[in-house]
Amino acid sequence: MTRAQRGTLAGCAVGIALGWNIGNVGAIAADLARAYDVTLVVVGLFTTALFVTHTALQIPGGRACDRLGAARVAAAALLVMLLGNLIALAAPDPALAIGARGLMGIGTGLGFVAGISLVRETGGSPAAQGLFGGLALASGGLALAIVPQLAGGSDGWRTPYLSSFSLAIGALALLLTLRPRARHPASPTPPGHRSAGVLRDPRLWRLASLFATSYGLSVALGNWVIELLDRHSAMSYSTAAVVGASTLVLGAVTRPLGGWILRRHPRRTRPAIAWSLVAGAGGTLALMFADSAWMAAAGGILVGIGAGIPFAPSLSAAALARPEAPAASMGFVNTVGNAIVLLGVPLLGLSFSIAGAGRAGFAVAALLWLAALLALPSDRALGVEAVPVARPA
Repeated sequence: MTRAQRGTLAGCAVGIALGWNIGNVGAIAADLARAYDVTLVVVGLFTTALFVTHTALQIPGGRACDRLGAARVAAAALLVMLLGNLIALAAPDPALAIGARGLMGIGTGLGFVAGISLVRETGGSPAAQGLFGGLALASGGLALAIVPQLAGGSDGWRTPYLSSFSLAIGALALLLTLRPRARHPASPTPPGHRSAGVLRDPRLWRLASLFATSYGLSVALGNWVIELLDRHSAMSYSTAAVVGASTLVLGAVTRPLGGWILRRHPRRTRPAIAWSLVAGAGGTLALMFADSAWMAAAGGILVGIGAGIPFAPSLSAAALARPEAPAASMGFVNTVGNAIVLLGVPLLGLSFSIAGAGRAGFAVAALLWLAALLALPSDRALGVEAVPVARPA
């Protein structure tokens, strides 16, 4: 196995571990509420605490990767996840859980930028970077399906933490097969100056707009589409749940697809991103007016396409835009995407309390999909010229 293959495998294992940490608690929210003797709102804070620190650590994690190498930062991230889960296992105490989940968020935040940087540093293609993103997203979805099957009895509240601990151990074992190499920046520019430049770079803001729209909106829509369909259509709750899951599941599939397009057909990357944004807008409108299962399914598929295709091109282009600080650049782009999730989920939920019962919020989301077309970078900004076309052997 080549170093690139081992790096991709280890990086994807980190992605699976962090994705599971994000999705595992919501899988048995009602059981956790009983075990902790709290309301579902408090259980929701378990995820919020993680997501806040996860978002805050993207740029610092990128800086650390640029200075120390992605493998070292990924190892640190996994150790923090292990520690957080160990603390949470101590007792069903809500304050302890919120603190532990906040600590886990430090690990997942470092792990995201370190995982995708590890794939890139070891020679992984844009398709491999997309695979990382797809597996990280799919892992959270799988946690929703698998954790309830594992939980049982009075100790079922421990299941999310035990399963996360096990996945982090496995990822750490794969990571140890790599020999960490410190990264040597291509520029002698001081790290602090490089980081400040990342925040002011208009190229990165354009890429962040694409990423935030595709990722942030798809997550926000996925959180509320079941409620929307339940209120405005005659389909069953279970059917609505399948449609809601499809927005994220298909995003996990189309993330590698976007990287494959960039790798195999680089000149088609920009049109593919443009059409994916249009698909996202069309899918949002279809969900907004869906009165049948087939129309809702079509909407979910279109949103899934929009959710994934821009992922790898956006992050790959961010790294190429700032070769002296590639990981910090990717961390910045992901920070903006996560900020949209933190803002978009409650704001979209708020739209259910006004006229239209959620439809107004979905209409605004459709407009934002289309508005992102204004930020569509050129072929040069997407780094198309820098990506060698893969030819069949």
